[in-house]
Amino acid sequence: MAAPLRIQSDWAQALRKDEGEAWLSCHPPGKPSLYGSLTCQGIGLDGIPEVTASEGFIVNEISKKSIHISCPKESTSSKFLAPYTTFSRIHTKSITCLDISSGGGLGVSSSTDGTMKIWQASNGELRRVLEGHVFDVNCCRFFPSGLVVLSGGMDAQLKIWSAEDASCVVTFKGHKGGILDTAIVDRGRNVVSGSRDGTARLWDCGRSACLGVLADCGSSINGVAVGAADNSINLGSPEQMPSEREVGTEAKMLLLAREDKKLQCLGLQSRQPVFLFIGSDAFNCCTFLSGFLLLAGTQDGNIYQLDVRSPRAPVQIIHRSGAPVLSLLSFRDGFIASQGDGSCFIVQQDLDYVIELTGADCDPVYKVATWEKQIYSCCRDSLVRRYQLSDL
Repeated sequence: MAAPLRIQSDWAQALRKDEGEAWLSCHPPGKPSLYGSLTCQGIGLDGIPEVTASEGFIVNEISKKSIHISCPKESTSSKFLAPYTTFSRIHTKSITCLDISSGGGLGVSSSTDGTMKIWQASNGELRRVLEGHVFDVNCCRFFPSGLVVLSGGMDAQLKIWSAEDASCVVTFKGHKGGILDTAIVDRGRNVVSGSRDGTARLWDCGRSACLGVLADCGSSINGVAVGAADNSINLGSPEQMPSEREVGTEAKMLLLAREDKKLQCLGLQSRQPVFLFIGSDAFNCCTFLSGFLLLAGTQDGNIYQLDVRSPRAPVQIIHRSGAPVLSLLSFRDGFIASQGDGSCFIVQQDLDYVIELTGADCDPVYKVATWEKQIYSCCRDSLVRRYQLSDL
């Protein structure tokens, strides 16, 4: 991975005024960092600033919301994208999780201010408050229908809510510790949860019952992901006949990001092991990129790309900083990652540069969600930022 470039978090505002300046830096691994600055030489008739870079950096292209910078000495370049809009009135404290509905109309988010809220994705206007968890809500997501929300809390409860009237329709009890992540199987008749108690469980939404403990690993499960498995992968056979209440679990893999530095993959229906990979530090998050490729992020800033067919050695390890990798999301032919130092970036196979989603100033970006060409992020600074990829 090329040396990461960094930019002042509010560069777009700073460079909008004459002689306005913003700092820049390049961080080649194992070498001294390079520092520079951008200066606005005036604003063009189209409202786009004329910007020059100090020695060692080049401005390749600029628009109102994006700037493409390269550092020839390290042969690296990044395109920085400023938020299209920022929602500051949804929460008053750190936002730990968010999701956008399948139709793109609604957002849901949870915060350390003790609330979980549903809001209009276009303008951040509050629609519903989902009340019922005791203590903080750790994770929230929409079902594929976009009308129902699944949440997990520190109270060890998993809840299902109507997005239309904010009623809690189902509560699942059984975990002995806080729920840290969830996954929805297929269209959502079954869901999976991962908990501090070291177990991952499968639940039947229609009967609000636990269908089984999928894994008991004796270590906190920080992240879970469910994905369809490529035909070439042997998922094993279940020891006993699966319940008829299990829907859509066949030919699926379950991935568990564990606190004890282990990444565990098993057959969702078979409960049989597929692989166990040991990383450099606690795994915080994981996601599938395809039927055999996956990503997992660690507390010490590594993003591992693994191939389920030969998981012993990673396909690649991406390391941009030592900050914890907090979220990973498959996106187009690549992925979006966010880290504890405020960085949030898009890697795509066909681009020779990284797209950096700017705005957070050293505050962790906990979660990212997408809808078509829009990307939403939530941060410790209590803001939801919405980026418009058409602004590139």
